[in-house]
Amino acid sequence: MTTVTNLGFPRIGAKRELKRALERHWSGEDDIATLQASAAALRARHWTLQIEAGVDVPPSNDFSLYDQVLDTAFLFDALPARYRQLAAVEPLAAYFAMARGLQRDGIDLHALEMTKWFDTNYHYLVPELQAGQAFALRGDKPLAEFREAKALGIHTRPVLLGPVSFLLLSKTTDGSAALDLLDALLPCYVDLLAQLEAAGADWVQLDEPLLVQDLDAAARAAFERAYAVLGAKAAARPKLLLATYFGALDDNLGLAASLPVDGLHVDLVRAPEQLDAVLQALPAGRVLSAGLVNGRNIWRTHLDNALILARYAQTDRGADLLWLAPSCSLLHSPVDLSLEKKLDGELRSWLAFSRQKLEELRVLADALDGKPSADAGLSANREALDARRRSPRVHNPAVAARLASLSAADARRHGSYPQRRLAQHAALQLPLLPTTTIGSFPQTLDVRQARARHKSGTLSLADYEAFLEQQTAQCVRVQEALGLDVLVHGEFERNDMVEYFGEQLEGFAFTGNGWVQSYGSRCVKPPVIFGDVSRPQPMTVRWSQYAQSLTRKPMKGMLTGPVTVLQWSFVRDDQERDATCRQIALALRDEVNDLEAAGIGVIQVDEPAIREGLPLRRAHWRNYLDWAVESFRISTSGVRDATQIHTHMCYSEFNDIIHSVAAMDADVISIETSRSRMELLDAFVRFNYPNEIGPGVYDIHSPRVPDKAEMVDLLRKALAVLKPQQLWVNPDCGLKTRGWPEARAALEALVAAAAELRAEHAEASVA
Repeated sequence: MTTVTNLGFPRIGAKRELKRALERHWSGEDDIATLQASAAALRARHWTLQIEAGVDVPPSNDFSLYDQVLDTAFLFDALPARYRQLAAVEPLAAYFAMARGLQRDGIDLHALEMTKWFDTNYHYLVPELQAGQAFALRGDKPLAEFREAKALGIHTRPVLLGPVSFLLLSKTTDGSAALDLLDALLPCYVDLLAQLEAAGADWVQLDEPLLVQDLDAAARAAFERAYAVLGAKAAARPKLLLATYFGALDDNLGLAASLPVDGLHVDLVRAPEQLDAVLQALPAGRVLSAGLVNGRNIWRTHLDNALILARYAQTDRGADLLWLAPSCSLLHSPVDLSLEKKLDGELRSWLAFSRQKLEELRVLADALDGKPSADAGLSANREALDARRRSPRVHNPAVAARLASLSAADARRHGSYPQRRLAQHAALQLPLLPTTTIGSFPQTLDVRQARARHKSGTLSLADYEAFLEQQTAQCVRVQEALGLDVLVHGEFERNDMVEYFGEQLEGFAFTGNGWVQSYGSRCVKPPVIFGDVSRPQPMTVRWSQYAQSLTRKPMKGMLTGPVTVLQWSFVRDDQERDATCRQIALALRDEVNDLEAAGIGVIQVDEPAIREGLPLRRAHWRNYLDWAVESFRISTSGVRDATQIHTHMCYSEFNDIIHSVAAMDADVISIETSRSRMELLDAFVRFNYPNEIGPGVYDIHSPRVPDKAEMVDLLRKALAVLKPQQLWVNPDCGLKTRGWPEARAALEALVAAAAELRAEHAEASVA
C-alpha cells in the first residue's frame, strides 16, 4: 500500500480561528489557558481533517502560536539576554515579546528581526545568536503535541527545523559564524530525538530547506557533521526523514543522499526534472518522499502527469519505500475549498486547497495501488483541466497585443535622476528631512464594519462613500496637525494592498475563506489570477484626488507594484510568471498616468515583494531581476520629470540585489530598518545609492511606541552615512494594523525627531 504523508498543515484555521484567539489573548480578554485550549482544539481538528482526506501519517509540531523558527529558538533556549528575566516568570509573554516587542510595567523590549521565509510571503523571526551560545531544551512542545495526537488515536510524524538550517537562518550579534555553534546545539537534538522515540515516534521529519540553495564548503561540512551525530546507528532515535523543498537539490544532491538518514523528501513540483538523478543517488533501502502536489498554489494538480512521476519512482523504490506528499508544508495554502460557497462553479472546479490537495494525493496513491476507486478522481481531474484550457475567460487578445507592442522606451523615464530631482524639488518645495508615512492609517473597527455592511448590502454605496470621505478628511486633518510634509489619504477604502487592486482588474477572482498566514496573527486572502490582466477603469484616482482637494500639502498616491501583486496572489500556472507580471505592469502604468493627470505629484508604487521573488539559486537571479525591474519601470515611466516616484520595500536583505534596486530608478525608496537598528541601510551605503532614502524609524509591526530620542538615535545613525539631502523620515511600513493612539504618539515623536535634526543641520549650515 502506498503511503500518503503531509509535511505541514495551515495552523490559522479555515476561518482564522487562531488569529482571533491570539488577538483576544493579547488584548487581555483571554488568559493563557483559554488560548492554549483554542490551539489544542485547532490541532485536533486539523489532524482529524487530514486523516479524513486520506493521509496515513499527518505531521505534529507543525503548529505554532506565531512562527516555527521562533519556536525552535525558544525550544533550544536561544533567547537573547534582554528576554531572559521575563521568560523566567512568564515564558509565553517572553515568547510573544520576541515576536512583537513589549511595553508594559517599566518593561520595554524590542522584537526580533523579521524576514521572508525563502521566496514565500510568510515572515519568520530571525533568532539572535552569539559566540559561546549555550543551548538547552526549554519545554517539551514537540513531545507534548505528539502525545496530544496519540491520545486522540492519531499517530503523527513530529516535524523539527533541522539544526543546520536553523543556524543558517539565524543571525549573530557579534560577527561570529553561526555554524560554529553546531557542536553546542547537536546534543539538544540528540536528547529530543531520544525522548520522541521513547514516546513512540517511529519517524521524525527534519526540515533542511537550505539544501536547495547554494552552499559553501562550511555549510556542506556542517551538514555532514550534524547528521553523522543525529543519524548515528547507535543513537536512540526514530527514523529520520530529511525534508527539502522549494527547489531542486542540484549540486547538493550527492551531499543529501550521502547523509545517514532513513528517507529523503524532494520537491517534484518546483523541480520534477530532478527525479531521475535523485533515484540514482538515493541508496537502496531509503524512503523517497515525493512532493507531487503543489503546496504553494491553489490550482488542481495535473494528476496524470504526477502519476507518471509516481510510477517511475515506484518502479525504482517499490511501494514500501515510496511516500506521496505535497511539495512542501501546506502552510502556504488555504484550508478547505468546500467553504467557498460564493465562488463561481467553473472557477471553483479548477482549484484545490489544502484538504483537496491531500485528497489528490490519496487518488494518486490508490491509482498506484491499482484501486478502481481512483478512476473517478482521475477522470474528474482531466475534465476540470480540459475545461480550464478551453475557457474563454482565460485569454484576452487585446492584452496580448498590448504586451507584444512593448518597447524599451516604455521602461525609461524621460530625464535622468539628477534632472528629475531638480524638477521635483522645485515643484514640491519640501524641507530638509521631509516626513511622510508609508500609506495606510489605522483600520478601526468602524472602518471594517462599514466595509462589511457595504459588502453585505446593508450600507448603500452612497452612504459608504460618504463614510470613507469622512474618514479620509479626518486622516488628512490629523496629518496636518502632526506636521507631516507629504500626506496620504489613509486607504480606508482598501481591504488589502493586493486584494483591493485585484478586485478592480480583469483576470482576477476572489475567495471568501482563502486565508493564509503572513506572520503571527496577520492573515491575507490572496487574489486568484486566472486569466489575462487589464484595467477597465481608474482604481485609486477618486480617493487621492479627493484627499488632495482637502490640503495644500502634497498628497501621495498609493499603488501596489506589479511584482508584489504577482507574488502576493495565487498566480495562474498556464503561462510564464514574467508575462503575467508585465500585464499587471501595463494596467498599473495606466493608473499612474491617471493619478498624475489628476494633479497627484507624488506617487508611491510599493514593491515589498521584489526581494521575496528572487530565485533561491544565484544562477537564476539575473533573468528574474531583469523582468522584475522592467515591470516596475513599465509601471512608473510614463510620467513627467516633476512627478516624484516612490517605492517601498520591507523585510528584505538588499546586499545581493542593490544594483537591481538602483536600476528600478525610483526617486525615493523607503525601507524597513528599525528592527535591525539601521543595519539594512548598509547595503545602500556601500553601494553609494544616489537617490533619496527613507529608512524606517518606527516598527509598526510591534505595539510598542518609540519615543523621540530613540528615533533621533536611528536618524543620526543614518545621517552618519547618508547626506541630509537624501534622507526622508518615515515609519517602516503602513499603519493599518495599529491603533490611532499609538499611531499618533509615534508620529508625533517622528515629526519631532525630524524637526530636531533639521534644526541641527540648519545651524550647522549657517555656522
